[in-house]
Amino acid sequence: MALGIWPSSGRYKLSTKGRVLIAKCQMRIFVALDIDDAIRERIQRFLDGVRGFAPDARWVPPESLHVTLKFIGEKPAETVEQIKHALSGVVSESFDLTFRGYGFFPTLKAARVFWIGIEAGAPLTTLATVVDEATSTLGIPKEDRPFSPHLTLARGGGRSGAPGWRREDQSNKNFQYLQEKLAALPAPEFGTMTAREFFLYQSELMRGGSRYTKIARFALK
Repeated sequence: MALGIWPSSGRYKLSTKGRVLIAKCQMRIFVALDIDDAIRERIQRFLDGVRGFAPDARWVPPESLHVTLKFIGEKPAETVEQIKHALSGVVSESFDLTFRGYGFFPTLKAARVFWIGIEAGAPLTTLATVVDEATSTLGIPKEDRPFSPHLTLARGGGRSGAPGWRREDQSNKNFQYLQEKLAALPAPEFGTMTAREFFLYQSELMRGGSRYTKIARFALK
């Protein structure tokens, strides 16, 4: 059930059809859960303590942290409105999420992404599946990999945050020093929250990194 939909901006792509110049507003969007401020603050303290062990990584600002349910990509404004309508029909119950531990995608030796683990069981996976099915009615491709809940903290190579192995992945030392330091510490605990809503976000590439803006809100039971 949609609780709020806000006007949003987009960037324009120019295309030609014959001699007519057409401006199409394109928005880069995804569906995600936001995280509670208390958990965000604990993660920020953790980041303050470990960021220096991987200074060349691209660290996600704490205010931008979110749990991705479905990355959609660039869509014209009219399709975004259709997506909002489709997501308003998603029915799912609220559930608890626990944030603890960490890991690296795709492997320790070929680390490209540093992440925090999420424990939520079936309800989170079910919500991601229902969102995937809802958007697929608009011709948006379904996910071809199992849902892997995590909270991305940093990227050390390449642009992709996908969990699976990619052709360009290879052995590297992006996070080697960080891995050595973390191995000597107990697994971090960041707390538990209750997810009562999810959001459609717009992603805009800004100087200094991406900016995420909520453009629609949907309630969980």
